[in-house]
Formats: sequence, C-alpha cells, structure tokens
Amino acid sequence: MLTVNKLLPQGQGLAPVLLKRAAAVQLDWDVRQKSRFDAVDSQGRTLGVFLPRGTVVRGGDVLVAEDGSMVRVEAAPQNVLVITPCSEHGSPFDLTRAAYHLGNRHVQIELQADHLKIEPDHVLADMLRAMHLTVRETQAAFEPEGGAYAAGGHAHAHHDHGHAHGDAHEHDHGHAHAHAHAHDHDHDEPGHVHGPGCGHDHGTTAPASRGKPIGIAIKAAPVPHVHGPGCGHDH
Repeated sequence: MLTVNKLLPQGQGLAPVLLKRAAAVQLDWDVRQKSRFDAVDSQGRTLGVFLPRGTVVRGGDVLVAEDGSMVRVEAAPQNVLVITPCSEHGSPFDLTRAAYHLGNRHVQIELQADHLKIEPDHVLADMLRAMHLTVRETQAAFEPEGGAYAAGGHAHAHHDHGHAHGDAHEHDHGHAHAHAHAHDHDHDEPGHVHGPGCGHDHGTTAPASRGKPIGIAIKAAPVPHVHGPGCGHDH
C-alpha cells in the first residue's frame, strides 16, 4: 500500500507537464469528503490516504505519497439531480429560491450560474417540482459548495479579502482645523476719516461692548490752532 499524507489543492505550484504524467484516481463525493480512505489509482496501486481531519478532496487536487509520487484526483461521475428553471414559466430567480429552501434543509448543493446539483432525494425532487422547477436525474461529477469556514474550502481560491490596501486609509476624520479664524473684522469703513466731529471715542481701547482692547491707540490729528482776536482763549 502506498501511503498518502499530503494534498496540493488544484496541483498548486506543479508544472502542467508533471500533472499530465501523474497517475489518476477517480473518487466520488462520498469518498472525497473523508480524510481517511483507501483507493486504487490508474496504475493499479492501492493508496492509503491519511489527511488532516476536516480536509475535503476536490477534483483537480493532487495527492502526494510518502515516496514523492503524485496522484491527480478526478471527480468521478455519480447520480445527481440537476435543477433548472422551467423553460416556459420560470426565471433564473427560481434557482435562488430553490437554493434558499435547500440550504434551510442543510442540503449539499453545487451552485452553477444556470443550474443546481444535489444528490438524489425523491422528497426534495417533489418539493422542487412543486416550485415549478425542472428536475432530472443524471450521471455527473458533483462538487458541492464548501461552507464559508470549511477546512478544505472550494476550488475557488477566494483570496484574503481583508482589504489591506497599500493606501493606509488612515483618514483622521477629527478635522481638527488649526485655522484660528481670528477674523475680527475691526476694519474701518472705506473712506472713513478720523477727526473732530466724527463721533468716535478715540481712546486707547475699543468701547466695552466690543469686549477686547485694540492693540494700537488711534488718536485724531490735532486741528491747527490759530491764536487771534475772538479765539475765546485767555491769552
């Protein structure tokens, strides 16, 4: 017996020429969802497969034996029910409804764009026909969808969607604007001339109502004083 304890998903990292030369083994779904099983490859060798528990073997995977020899896995045709929308009255959305109801019953389903596949079950077949779906039995490879956290996963290598983009996206949305916005608007009105009779208190501070001192004292220019008769001053 040839002991196998390693699996390469979809022959990852192997050159196509090596895969073409490798022996093959056909396994149905009942066997491929086990991590311990025996099988006979295309060269007549008996394989004793011992994989980590929870491993699911998919068609296209490669088993690696202890002596380094490789065996390509093929999904063996088996009895399945193929489910399609009614060609006259149905729509593709009917497949979504069917997948929902089958999923509620924890049925293993192979999801395709235009059909579903499940293992034969006459009760489920009757339920699906009552939903106006077409159900037919045939022989085909069966690759049901893996659970979101399945150890083996599906053949689809959904890469890490952690979105660790190179752009760190650390936008600090605190918006702590350092703009002091000290627009005090202490501007004089255009064309305003300070002088006698302007009615402003030209002291060193702004009126109390303005709430803060003005840094520069503004004084009116003195009016030229002319001494003479009638000036009213005691000379």
